[in-house]
Amino acid sequence: MFRFSKSILILAFGVATSAAFAFDGYKGIGRQATAAEVKAWDIDVRPDFKGLPQGSGDVQRGNDLFEEKCASCHGSFGESNEVFTPLIGGTTKDDIKNGRVGGFLTDSIPQRTTFTKVSTISTLWDYIYRAMPWTEPKSLKPDEVYAILAYFLNLADIVPSDFVLSDKNIAEVQKLMPNRYGMTTDHGMWPGAPAAKGGIGNGGKPDVKNVACMKDCKKEVKVGSVLPGYARTAHGNLEEQNRNFGPVRGVRTVD
Repeated sequence: MFRFSKSILILAFGVATSAAFAFDGYKGIGRQATAAEVKAWDIDVRPDFKGLPQGSGDVQRGNDLFEEKCASCHGSFGESNEVFTPLIGGTTKDDIKNGRVGGFLTDSIPQRTTFTKVSTISTLWDYIYRAMPWTEPKSLKPDEVYAILAYFLNLADIVPSDFVLSDKNIAEVQKLMPNRYGMTTDHGMWPGAPAAKGGIGNGGKPDVKNVACMKDCKKEVKVGSVLPGYARTAHGNLEEQNRNFGPVRGVRTVD
């Protein structure tokens, strides 16, 4: 049984669509989502902090929560020493001052981490709230998300150890993000007037030009993936941990 909500329709068609459209176009399918159901899904936080709930959390509380709910995957200090990419590291005080990770500019960055790449702190808040912990997504309360993010910010030397992150001061913390100027809107995927004409986009104009090559093409292309050696046996035999039917099965990782 399909269930249509206004949020889903807006995402699908890119316009504000009324619930009547769903019922007129798809007779007998689903029902109108309740206000509570829409609210449960409408939890995204935008770069301008629209959608951000009220709350606060301090670094020490974040440390405790991270150790309890996150460290098993990400390491106690965000070093993520097994499968996942490290969360913290690769940034300097100059990056915090300049808003651009210098290692990217000189191609000398030792390793890409979450804090070297992410431009907006709202992205981190939003992702943690919606998707973490991996084993129990959407289980964290807003105050817990603020606390965990405060802990991240402290590990990255952006805020002091007694800092309390809240909806009231998160916009000020955004001004300290190491890669806050690392994202550009001057490309073909961003609509609106080009920067040269006073806008922030590129008018939807492609930023690359390519002529398809139809000579000496590969006859067959195989797409696949492999586990790196250091991660292959990190969590036992994956064959025993995944379903044994269907197109995706757990690979045998032990001899």
